[in-house]
Amino acid sequence: MFSSPSNALNITAELLGLSAVKVVRVRTDLSVREIIIEVKSTQEFIPCRICSKPTNGHGLGRELRLRHLPMFGKETFIEITPRRGQCVECDGRPTTTETLDWYEANAKFTKPFEQHLLFELVNSTVADVSRKEAVDYHAIESLIDDHIETEVDFSTIQSLGVVGIDEISIKKGYRDFVTIITYRINDKVHLLWMVKGREKDDIVAFLRKIPSRLGENTLAFCCDLYDGYLNACKEVFNKIPVVADRFHVRKLYGKSLVNL
Repeated sequence: MFSSPSNALNITAELLGLSAVKVVRVRTDLSVREIIIEVKSTQEFIPCRICSKPTNGHGLGRELRLRHLPMFGKETFIEITPRRGQCVECDGRPTTTETLDWYEANAKFTKPFEQHLLFELVNSTVADVSRKEAVDYHAIESLIDDHIETEVDFSTIQSLGVVGIDEISIKKGYRDFVTIITYRINDKVHLLWMVKGREKDDIVAFLRKIPSRLGENTLAFCCDLYDGYLNACKEVFNKIPVVADRFHVRKLYGKSLVNL
């Protein structure tokens, strides 16, 4: 195992896409092709889990090891030991273990890696992504279940840019579908919503939840040629262009060339 100070590799929290931390140390084990990045919280205080007021320091929680986005072709893990705080305002002086915005309590993955896995599922299957990313099949299934029909906090979104609608096939044979809806703004793709199945009515129901301030400024809807998606977009946003995604355009183009 080789260990190096973080400044030697010039890896910063911003480069990793993590907030409120600083990189302490980077370790790598060439025999298993892993990179382990130790980080430390820089959050000013730990809010109480009950009243949200600042707490007093109360030691450390257990060390967490979270799978993160791959680097240099290697599996990457983030290690952090969250701090604990004790509230002097609430009855019973309850304790709270720190949780930062890039992971959930008891999670195995960072949120950026979760989104990476979900995007990898587009035009693929759970089995394929499980094998390619070396992630347990059931862990990916649980990740999908956690995201299906989760409420969207539209107040945190300034613009949707281009909205993408595509399907995930849970099993080979493309019979069991999940619809994934994303938005692309400033060349970065974000997960917006997921729904079990791909029925038009379910897509329409979600599109009607999009606030007018966002819907009116959406540039386009991008999806495959499935009628349910096309008609759902046209029904709710008939003035916004609907375009076919490049994967299906390329597929039809190639098919036409072969048939010439």
